[in-house]
Amino acid sequence: MAEAAKRWTGGAILRRTVTRNLRRLTPGTGLIIAHKLCEVAVPVLIGIIVDRAVATGSVGALIGWIAVLATLFVILTLAYRFGARLLVYAIARESHLLRVELSRKILNRLGIRTDHKVGELLSISSSDADATSYLLDYIPQIAAAVVGTAVCGALLLRIDLPLGLMVLIGVPVVVAGLQLTAPTIARRVENQQAEVSRGTALATDLISGHRPLAGIGAQANAAVRYRAASRRSLAATLRAARIQSVHAGVAAAAGALAATAVAVFAAYLALHGDLSLGELITVIGLAQFLIAPFGLLAIVPSWVAETRGSANRVANVLNSATRHQQQSAKPARPGVAPGALSVRDARHAGLDGLSLDVEQGEFVAVLTSDARDASALIDLLSGQERSIEAGIVRVGGRLIGEIPPGERRTSLLVEHHHSALFSGTLASNLVVSGVEGLVDAQDGAVQAALAASCAADVIDLHPDGLAHAVFERGASLSGGQRQRWTLARALIVDPDVLVLHDPTTSVDAVTEQAIADGIRRVRGVGGRTTVVLTSSPALLAAADRVVLVVDGRVRAEGTHLELVNAHADYRTWVMR
Repeated sequence: MAEAAKRWTGGAILRRTVTRNLRRLTPGTGLIIAHKLCEVAVPVLIGIIVDRAVATGSVGALIGWIAVLATLFVILTLAYRFGARLLVYAIARESHLLRVELSRKILNRLGIRTDHKVGELLSISSSDADATSYLLDYIPQIAAAVVGTAVCGALLLRIDLPLGLMVLIGVPVVVAGLQLTAPTIARRVENQQAEVSRGTALATDLISGHRPLAGIGAQANAAVRYRAASRRSLAATLRAARIQSVHAGVAAAAGALAATAVAVFAAYLALHGDLSLGELITVIGLAQFLIAPFGLLAIVPSWVAETRGSANRVANVLNSATRHQQQSAKPARPGVAPGALSVRDARHAGLDGLSLDVEQGEFVAVLTSDARDASALIDLLSGQERSIEAGIVRVGGRLIGEIPPGERRTSLLVEHHHSALFSGTLASNLVVSGVEGLVDAQDGAVQAALAASCAADVIDLHPDGLAHAVFERGASLSGGQRQRWTLARALIVDPDVLVLHDPTTSVDAVTEQAIADGIRRVRGVGGRTTVVLTSSPALLAAADRVVLVVDGRVRAEGTHLELVNAHADYRTWVMR
């Protein structure tokens, strides 16, 4: 079965994480284990130095054993350094691969069906991808702790049988007892991650919609929603932290008590002459060493819960079904104008059998009595909704899905009301590829698009011109500047059919008139087709034809002046 069609589970994601990083995980784990064994060897070597050099008073033996100890520390340091380097590279690579895979899935041109909001998808493709890759850090640490504890027990067994049995039997029993809380920890951690993800999604949506919320005076309601989500996230976090802290405290206490028991028993043996001074020092050093791996093994349930929860969410996104079926690409139909647009029997959302034809080179404005009908029509024209039941859209005689991906943007471009600007520069936001070298401010087509969208003054406002920095979502620009810049980007593409949704809502009336004249001028030169969904009098007046949509159906058609004179409701909707 092809990997793209495979049904993923969280466990399968974690297994793949291990298998495709074995080349670095295996030597990295080996080096971390070597580092841990060197740590075990330190108290053993110190005990040997005490018995064979200090107790005997041999300066030569002291120098020799100190040299051995120094060599051990060099090996210990190098093992950790190169082991950590291999593992950090593997973690970064796996995280990168997961982010790319998730981004490819989320940005699938056929769309995906998912219950996750945009903010949740962002969290999954970043935080959860990172958390899943941390498995490559946990495996070496767990392996090193197990091996170190076993070797420590074996050394104590060689020094004294009861001491060794205390470690080899007692430690596994205590660690196993601590695992009884693992299911509860797993549930609470997964619930915490889910609530945090939902809170992040809501915050992302509210921040991106801040201006509209302010415009309708809904900031208070938005704050109430976010406060409730934040409190649920806090409560879930506190529930998870509560049991994790109790578990960690019990584990730390158990580890300290175990180490103390070993040390006290060793001191008893030394007082009765059963252990030498060097052996006593070795036992106490090994007992101190046991605290770290003991504590690490005790928090494994939390690690497992976090990693498995993240892997489950990653798998959930990768398993998302595509929204639309793949259609065979077809060449342009001979005899059909590439700019001809046809909508038939549209019934998506509030649309009620709407049909619309736009000829090559025509400038058509669409005014809807309900803004939701405009959004529904945009869904159809953009290809976000392609089911036959929702309506049939053809461009140049071809269905949207039949247009080859490489031709889609130059055949039909839908510029949404809230179009995105990305981190970069003004230049990089004029082209989809983001390659600034492709934008020549002196190019005639670029100058014409900037002039038509009244975006040239955005460049003039900044000393660095097209190199001016643009922050995420265009936060460094005003609402009007963002709207004009995305319009300029669409005009530069010069598609056969350009669909605009309310492109002038954030500009003043004078600029709006200039933009309406500019769109008509630039699009008319090449005989391009333009459809604008708007209630702007300037854009409606600039159009060759206005289509009035009421209750999801075409109510009337004509020029702006004809509809103003013939329909009182039209005048009301234009002036709203």
